[in-house]
Amino acid sequence: MTDRAAHTLVLPSPAASFLDAFLLGNGSLGAAVHGTPGTERFDLNADTLWSGGPAGHGDVVDGPDRPAALEELRAAVAERRFEDADRLAEELHGHRFSASYQPAGQLGWTYGPADAAGYERRLALDDAVARVAYRVGGSGEDEATVECRAFVSAPDGVLVAEARGTAGRPGLAYEGPHPGTRVERAVDADGTQWLVATGRVPAEVVPSYVGDVADPVRYADDPPDDDGLVDAGMGFAVVAATGRTGDRTRLVATVVAGFRGHAERPSADLSALARAGRATVEAALARPTAALLEDHRAEHRGWYDRAEVALRGRAERDARYANLGRYLLIACSRPGTQAATLQGIWSTEVRPAWSCNYTTNINVQMAYWPADVYGLGELTEPLAALVRDLADAGRDVARRYYGASGAAVHHNSDLWRFAAPVPLPARWGSWPSALWWLSSQVDDADVDAAAVDFALDMLVAHPDGDLVVSPSTSPENLFVTPSGGRAAVSAGTTLDQELVHEVLARYVARPPRPAPGGAVPPPEAGRRARAADALARLRAPQVGDDGLLLEWADAREPDEPGHRHLSHLYGLYPGTRITAARTPAALAAARRALHARLAAGSGGTGWSRAWVLCLAARLREPELARSSLDTLLGPLCSTSLLDLHPVDEPPGAVFQIDGNLGGAAGVAELLLQSHEGFVALLPTLPESWDDGRFRGLRTREGHVVDAEWSGGRPVRARLTGGIGGRVTLDVPAAPSAPTVTVDGVPVPVDVLPASVPGRSHLAWDTEPGRTYDVVW
Repeated sequence: MTDRAAHTLVLPSPAASFLDAFLLGNGSLGAAVHGTPGTERFDLNADTLWSGGPAGHGDVVDGPDRPAALEELRAAVAERRFEDADRLAEELHGHRFSASYQPAGQLGWTYGPADAAGYERRLALDDAVARVAYRVGGSGEDEATVECRAFVSAPDGVLVAEARGTAGRPGLAYEGPHPGTRVERAVDADGTQWLVATGRVPAEVVPSYVGDVADPVRYADDPPDDDGLVDAGMGFAVVAATGRTGDRTRLVATVVAGFRGHAERPSADLSALARAGRATVEAALARPTAALLEDHRAEHRGWYDRAEVALRGRAERDARYANLGRYLLIACSRPGTQAATLQGIWSTEVRPAWSCNYTTNINVQMAYWPADVYGLGELTEPLAALVRDLADAGRDVARRYYGASGAAVHHNSDLWRFAAPVPLPARWGSWPSALWWLSSQVDDADVDAAAVDFALDMLVAHPDGDLVVSPSTSPENLFVTPSGGRAAVSAGTTLDQELVHEVLARYVARPPRPAPGGAVPPPEAGRRARAADALARLRAPQVGDDGLLLEWADAREPDEPGHRHLSHLYGLYPGTRITAARTPAALAAARRALHARLAAGSGGTGWSRAWVLCLAARLREPELARSSLDTLLGPLCSTSLLDLHPVDEPPGAVFQIDGNLGGAAGVAELLLQSHEGFVALLPTLPESWDDGRFRGLRTREGHVVDAEWSGGRPVRARLTGGIGGRVTLDVPAAPSAPTVTVDGVPVPVDVLPASVPGRSHLAWDTEPGRTYDVVW
């Protein structure tokens, strides 16, 4: 098995655009490498460089009385006046949009001749190093090889590039997207060239999807105060240095942003930012490239080597795609950084698609789906920090917009923890359910309490007596109303019911937090009682007469039968309510609903198709998994395998990292599942995955599993115990049971029937930390 190929991207030409670049990052500093011979181009980003500031985002101005307005809206829903409900919901919206993630500019580095022959560029995923190699000088004795390698170091906080086989004086150039950016140059006595670019990002950016705006990008002209601080439009500095030693040329660069905290006024003290950047670059310049690379490689491999997927033959590309997803998560999210945006930490536009923000009705959640299963749980810390902050910010939103307790978070957020509904039609703006979804990926008692309190205040009685969320929408989708119109707002959409069920069930199951005296505080005891009562009365998602799992509380004609969102299938994935053993009827209804959606054209964006892949894994449909992988690796990715979201306007496609990361999660789900109370090994092997292996995949119970298979059947597996106790391994049925040993000693194993035909269960007792070998 040629494992190296599964960890390397190789291309025969430079990037034609940002979409084809190789992405490097250390969680905070991002660089898109174009691979241009002779003069490399780096699109630079910093994870904290955003438009705007902490003051005033989402303020309600002259709004109606919120509790009365909410009751009027609920009355319109109950009376099935859905067009009126949309109008009333939109009156509850705010007046501002989230901030936009901002580029730091493009750095050009001239290191050698540009007349390339035999060109090749590579991205080594296991080393996080981009390399370019080509020949110059004609042929024969005059021919020479030029090689350039680049990496972004987490230990040193810099971009490093070094070229060998070069001659002549190197050069630096900077192209900035922000007007007023100042570029200064200097040369040290040793010949080291310096470039320092300083400027400010916009105070406000209207999203690119909002047209007819006279001044969509506004830069502030207020001078910083005596402490160098501003209300909006933070400062930034790009600092780069280059020099030559023998036949080697080196570049070291970094980006410093003026962010000081999501509730703090940012800095626009450009001199101070430049000094900080120069100090970082100088510290790296004092060390040899080999030492910088060694530290970088060791740090990166500490994450990357935790897991691996390797497949043979033409399936090798699927393994590469999964390994790229893990690589990108490592590169864009680390403890102490910001959470991954729609494009991770890489973007080149001042008005990026969808503001390159945190879209919380699927995208930011999907970005972290692969973390735990690939042993990268610590990389979710930025998401956890974002969610905790949003739970705090959302308390004011819940009170001011809905007159409710708890916390409400809507479908857009940003660096400043924006949580309000944006001034868009109801299909986008009227979805205050984000914290319910986000809380499922963060283990935090305070977040759960805030989510429960808001859920309890959003529940009303359905005509059948059960409780439903009102108002409620299915993200970004519309239904046909009884009068033939189109509307988004109703009560009890399937997604909201699934989310509230999860929120209440998780809270009730969580052990109560006693007060110092040992008793459960009355507020928590009361909340727990209300949550348990509401959980028992919560209306379940419904199945239509056609056997399809419904998207809304009752059967309705969707405005877009092939809508890209698959929100009503949440209970199948990423949720765990719908399983073959516990809810076979719901599983059958979800299967029919998914195929109906696909038949109507769903799955046409990268993230949507990645969700389909995960759903196919749970449904154990290898054919659908195969076609989804082919789509993800065909029309929905660039030459450098970056996930694409097709759009109608130029350039015709947008990079969105959630498809890459959701795709990686889907690959893992095809190989290992643990949501049903047992560990399913190789549950959904697609065609061409007959032979392969994986290592380091983790279950919900903390077990670490390695496996190898041939001809579609397992050959050996290794399970290292997590929490201990009885473990059940779901495996393909075999003529004879495998042997299970620990330290070479056989372990008693019970062989049990499985609910899925062609499978069987192996059950044995485990101890935490012990390794169990299974051999067929």
